[in-house]
Amino acid sequence: MREGSQRCTFDVESQYVDLAAEVFTLLSDATRIRVILALREGEMSVSELAERVGKTPTVVSQHLAKLRWGKIVQARQEGNRVFYSLIDEHARELVAQAVFQAQHVVNGALPEHHRNARGLPRETVSGREATS
Repeated sequence: MREGSQRCTFDVESQYVDLAAEVFTLLSDATRIRVILALREGEMSVSELAERVGKTPTVVSQHLAKLRWGKIVQARQEGNRVFYSLIDEHARELVAQAVFQAQHVVNGALPEHHRNARGLPRETVSGREATS
């Protein structure tokens, strides 16, 4: 699925608003963001994730438990090892958008994600990036 191809049609009275706020709360931890970024590459064990995000396996396991509770990651057991993966693309996209927003704050100028392969600003159509 191409980024930005889905349009949110929920209104302010949607039954999902409170649950969406809980998702943002769940994602409001830097270690969990790092875990999700690491899992974009595919399934990983706790020890692989711990090494990748620079935390102990115990700390990573605690964060993974919360991400499992929130239905963001899933676990697969193989012998005595557990492997984790993202359940779907939504957390990946939320984290990507949050990092893109952070680039705007830190860089101030036009961030890399708004540039084409030549480093030039992407063309826009009525305030949104062109899809061609």
